[in-house]
Amino acid sequence: MKVNIRFLFGYLILVCLFTIPFITPVKKYLSIPNEMMIMQENSPLIFPKISDSIKATAKDRGMTQTKSKYEFDQQLVGSDEIIYHVNGFPIKKVNLSVLENKKVIPGGQSIGVQLQTRGVLVVGHHLVTTEAGTKSPGEDADIQTGDVILKINNQEIKKMSDIKPLVDEAGKKDTALSVTVKRGNEILDTTLHPIKDKQEKEYRIGLYIRDSAAGIGTMTFVDPTTKKYGALGHIISDMDTKKPIDIHHGTIVRSSVTSIEKGNSGEPGEKQAQFSIKENKIGSIDKNSPFGIFGKLDKNISNGHYDKPLSVALPDEVKPGPATILTVVEGEKVEEFSVEVVSTIPQKRPATKGMVIKVTDPKLLEKTGGIVQGMSGSPIIQDNKIIGAVTHVFVNDPTSGYGVHIEWMLQETGIDLRNEMAHAS
Repeated sequence: MKVNIRFLFGYLILVCLFTIPFITPVKKYLSIPNEMMIMQENSPLIFPKISDSIKATAKDRGMTQTKSKYEFDQQLVGSDEIIYHVNGFPIKKVNLSVLENKKVIPGGQSIGVQLQTRGVLVVGHHLVTTEAGTKSPGEDADIQTGDVILKINNQEIKKMSDIKPLVDEAGKKDTALSVTVKRGNEILDTTLHPIKDKQEKEYRIGLYIRDSAAGIGTMTFVDPTTKKYGALGHIISDMDTKKPIDIHHGTIVRSSVTSIEKGNSGEPGEKQAQFSIKENKIGSIDKNSPFGIFGKLDKNISNGHYDKPLSVALPDEVKPGPATILTVVEGEKVEEFSVEVVSTIPQKRPATKGMVIKVTDPKLLEKTGGIVQGMSGSPIIQDNKIIGAVTHVFVNDPTSGYGVHIEWMLQETGIDLRNEMAHAS
């Protein structure tokens, strides 16, 4: 009998555990978050009404109520508390942060990019043939692929042409060069002895080097006040070393898409475009970060769709469902295409992969097969807000890819929405 009572009691507890969450007041209670961070808007902030006996109040906000919900004024920027209580006894507290409504102009324009490296980048080694045999002085000096040559004989190296006179002088005097390189976050010193190439009669150091990189991408946004911009949504890495490029300075120019190589499973597509670095310059590049390239515009640019500023959305505000992107598939014409936000992560700290998106627009799928290289940076718009930018395509599914939340790109231009809220409050 004791066993049966114990079994019955356990069964009742199990039934309660499964059924209580489905009771309407409990479901409403569980749906209320402990913390909320939102952007300032004209529309009221809505919280569910749990029951007639449970009231909700806010310290600094006006409130109206209907049969099913509470509506709080969200015009006041700063911190607040929404408290649910029964006869003055608190049962639920929501820490609320309302941020100032930040607006930027969405991009979508195709841009040409040129980066000048900080120092000279080593992209490989080669053997030099001499009377005594073959070797690579650079490899013997333990200079590695991906290293950046900053100084030679204490002279700052800014471009490849700075190196040859120093190599020739050391070769003729049969002396070694003192070389300072950057490897990751380390600064290292080594010595390198140039040798004379048997066939070309020139002094060589056995290194392949590069001082610039070029490519295409898409503008994401422009701050209408400061003219600071963000583009690409991901870092630019050297094509040979696959390592991020540490830039000295850079330039962005207008770019015209000439053709598109359609993407297929296992093989991403690519935009083909033409641009001239000497002509049509529209801005400078000051930063190459995991969230894109950033700098300042010299000239105003237009996309023909959203030339007025749009509000930005916090990661918490992005939701699965329909959205659009702005990008170029022909010439310089910016077009709007349908996509779907498949999933989103409500990140509280900067991270590059914030959402998964899928191209649903038949016209774009027909033209590109989905997301292609050169589309990175295309702004993603949902509910008339900029929520992020396209960053990477899935290799095995070119219709889908990653997006980065716009908040982290804004931070790279010095716009820290969360800190601005803290100062305001």
